[in-house]
Amino acid sequence: MNLIVIAVSSFLIALSGALVPGPLFTITVTESARRGASTGPLLILGHAILEILIIILILSGLSPFLKHETTRYVISLAGGGMLLLMGIMILKDLRRVRLDLSAESGNKKMNLVLTGIVGSLVNPYWVIWWATIGLGYLVSAMKYGFAGIAVFFLGHISADLAWYSLVSYAVAKGRKIMGDKAYRIVLAVCAVFLIFFGAWFIKAA
Repeated sequence: MNLIVIAVSSFLIALSGALVPGPLFTITVTESARRGASTGPLLILGHAILEILIIILILSGLSPFLKHETTRYVISLAGGGMLLLMGIMILKDLRRVRLDLSAESGNKKMNLVLTGIVGSLVNPYWVIWWATIGLGYLVSAMKYGFAGIAVFFLGHISADLAWYSLVSYAVAKGRKIMGDKAYRIVLAVCAVFLIFFGAWFIKAA
């Protein structure tokens, strides 16, 4: 592979993964309706910080740890439990929530960059991806030194940024024609997805 092939292939593979709805997608939809189009990019900034960290750790010799069965088991249980809790909390507050379109709307206590980190970390399939596909691509990219690693990462994260920015923008614009009832329905669907993913991850442990 040359650098162009690495960039294009890492973009397309990452995009195929990003298009599959998961916990981070659900959080993006939920928060974009309240906090606007900047939600997606901020969440992906947190996601990117975590991925830079895992690349550094892999290069430092972490790959055997990521492949260990105990690692997958612990992350599946912890991540699944976190997603279940998030889904239940959304459903619990569903009757009281309102769609506030003012500039001060949204849960300002939630740091979106930190949420992007946590939302990625609690997904055990993110770790599995890096222990398999990501590790393989990283090894191929390392043949070109730092340039190969940088191109691989930029291609990869560009796909996440493009998709989640688009989703966030679409949801933020849609909130102008969305009433409280429709908003609660969206939240309920997102909560069900979070509970589903949480139960799925725990079952897969």
